[in-house]
Parts: sequence; C-alpha cells; structure tokens
Amino acid sequence: MNIVMSHADWWALFGHYLALSLLGVGGAITTAPDMHRYLVQQQHWLSDPQFNASIAIAQAAPGPNVLFIALLGWNIGLNAGGGAGAWPMGLFGMLVTMTGIMLPSSVLTFMATRWGHRNRDRRDVRAFKQGMAPIVIALLIATGWILATTHNNPATDWKLWLLTAVTTVIVWRSKIHLLWLLGAGALLGALGWV
Repeated sequence: MNIVMSHADWWALFGHYLALSLLGVGGAITTAPDMHRYLVQQQHWLSDPQFNASIAIAQAAPGPNVLFIALLGWNIGLNAGGGAGAWPMGLFGMLVTMTGIMLPSSVLTFMATRWGHRNRDRRDVRAFKQGMAPIVIALLIATGWILATTHNNPATDWKLWLLTAVTTVIVWRSKIHLLWLLGAGALLGALGWV
C-alpha cells in the first residue's frame, strides 16, 4: 500500500496521538477503536489487515502493550516511504506516533501520581479511582469489538464468538497466562477451526 503524506499530514498524525494520549485511561489499547477510525476509515493510511496485525504482533510480543503504537507508526511510515525510503520513513512514523502517545500521558501521570499520593486519604481521590474501573472495562470491550468485527461477520461466525467467550471466562476464573490462550487461538485459526 503506497500513500502520500505531506508535512501537514504528519503534524495531524502527531496531534491526533497527543489527544489520544490523554484519553488512554487503562492503557493505549483502549484508544484502538478511535485509531482504527482515524487511520483506516478516515485517512486510509493503513489497511484493516495492517491495523489488526500491528495489534496482534505487539500483544504477543514480550514487553508493554503500547508497542502496537510503534507498529502502527512503522506501517504508516512504510506505506508513505515506498521503495528505497521505506525504512527511514518507518522509523520516522514510529517516532511520531510513540512520542505523541507517550509525552502528554507521561507528564500528566507523573503530576497526578504525585498529587494523588499526597492526598490518597481523601474521599474524592478514592472515589475517582473506583469510578475509573467501569470506564476502562468499557473501552477494552470496544477495542475487542473493533478487532472482532473487522475480520468476520459477528452474526454468522459463532465459532469466533464462542472462542472469545470461553477465553474470557478462562482469563477471568483461572491463572492461565494469556499468551497460552493466544497461542491456542492462533493454532485453532491455523487449523481452520475458527
């Protein structure tokens, strides 16, 4: 996929990630639905398979799950770079997206954590922490929905939904590491069962 990006497009991408950084309550993965909307549907800088592969590879790799942001930036840069300029543009795309997603949230987290630690016994601080849990869960469900519906038709692909439900219960009720379940899902997909 080849795309043409101007300086204004790169600044718009950086600005979008700056804004998403402040919305990433519960981690950057919770902003994946808006990233999909912006990068795939609105700007057409990535394809659905590139978007989904970026998230899947980063989630399976060791390290923080924010690495999918670097892969999205890498793919945007590769698409913009084309032939000989692909690698440097891929690195530039990684720099733009990772700086955009990390800078505001890191500064805000540092400041808020210091304030919250000093005021941890206040009732409003405790209420805020308890109130954030449902928001994070809803954002994670939205991310799962985007990833599931871009691949198959959810109304007819009952095997995928059954696997999702079983995996959710196993993660919730057992201590089996998530990577084992991801591997099992990959094996079932490779065998053509889901």
